[in-house]
Amino acid sequence: MFMGQRKIGQRGLFHFSSMLSLDRFTEGGSGYPLLFQTGESWKGVALVDRQHPHDLFSELSVGYTYALSKRSDLSVYLGYPGEPALGSVAFMHRPSALSNPDAPISHHWNDGTHITFGVATLGFRYDNFKIEGSSFTGKEPDENRFDFDQPRFNSYSARLSFNPNSNLAFQVSHGWIKSPESLHEDENVGRTIFSTIYALPIGKDQSFNATALWGQNKTKDHQRENAVLIEGNYRFKKSSFYSRFECVQKSAEELNVTQSVPRSDLFLIKAITLGIHHDVLDFKKIKTAVGGQVSVYFADSFLNAGYGRYPTSAQVFIRIYPTLFKEH
Repeated sequence: MFMGQRKIGQRGLFHFSSMLSLDRFTEGGSGYPLLFQTGESWKGVALVDRQHPHDLFSELSVGYTYALSKRSDLSVYLGYPGEPALGSVAFMHRPSALSNPDAPISHHWNDGTHITFGVATLGFRYDNFKIEGSSFTGKEPDENRFDFDQPRFNSYSARLSFNPNSNLAFQVSHGWIKSPESLHEDENVGRTIFSTIYALPIGKDQSFNATALWGQNKTKDHQRENAVLIEGNYRFKKSSFYSRFECVQKSAEELNVTQSVPRSDLFLIKAITLGIHHDVLDFKKIKTAVGGQVSVYFADSFLNAGYGRYPTSAQVFIRIYPTLFKEH
């Protein structure tokens, strides 16, 4: 990520952001294995049990904020690609999820629009409240992760945020998303999201971050699909201890188990992840850590034939990351 900002006059602030991802080079076109994950496609086939890769250019955006007073301001944001005013902070940017290398299996219930090829957002803040509205491209990125998709501006969202203090952030948002999935272009999705983010600096090199969110997808002639996520990260000096709990409703069609049940049937899937990572090398502003995690899944008994009774996954990883910013 590359970003920066500059004051313009006494009341203006210009901001730019860019985000690049090497997913396509390191994970291939079908992404990496992740039990019960769904969303997007590869070679015309829906991805199941895999997390799709992200585009090389995941964000190129500019923004401008004008202060009306010390308590209020107006803002405009343009991205190609960018992120509309829908949902909480995307998983790869949440402090509570920084140590976890995996995407949530509820990714497309909260932050599935975080890479949108064409988005325009207007916002107004008064004191601790902010209201935003976006027009954006509903279609998710195509299978070519190196190109720039056609902007359409055929979808809309609204978000209300409230930050009562420096530790808490609340948001509620709704999006009217047109044809998000390329394999189901006749289906539009209404997505509603509520989230709470909590951050607590405890002392030098010690902090706790947590996120709780609920998301719901509603497609015409389909049942409402709900998802709940709760995650936390405790950092103490060189070590981070983290966890994530998810409870998601996914349809038989989405899980590709439509041979013996109606496509619209919903299955409840729960997942619990526990992990740790520890810094082993600190070179200038770059840290290297080793870590590991275990995830246990509890799914509808109908899925036992394909997944087993309590499917479990484990992984070890090396993480290279920049030193976190320090506030003064």
